Amino acid sequence: MNRFREIREDKDLLQKDIAKVISVSQQQYSRYEMETCEMSYGQLIILSDYYKVSIDYLLYNTDERKPYPKSIIRKN
Repeated sequence: MNRFREIREDKDLLQKDIAKVISVSQQQYSRYEMETCEMSYGQLIILSDYYKVSIDYLLYNTDERKPYPKSIIRKN
C-alpha cells in the first residue's frame, strides 16, 4: 500500500481533506496515492508537519514515524 494512503487512512481522513492541506485538487492528490505523479518537496514538508512524521517516513526511507528534532539556526 502507498504510504500516503496508509497514513491518511490511519487518521480516518479522505483524499479531499489532505488535498486541501497541500492546496491541490482531490484528483491530483489521488495521483500521488496511485504513484502516477510525484509530490513536490514543499508539499512533502507540509504533509510531514501535518502528520508529525519525517519526510523519510513518507518516502519509505524508514519505518520510524517519529520526526527528526528541529534544528536551531543561529545568527552570528
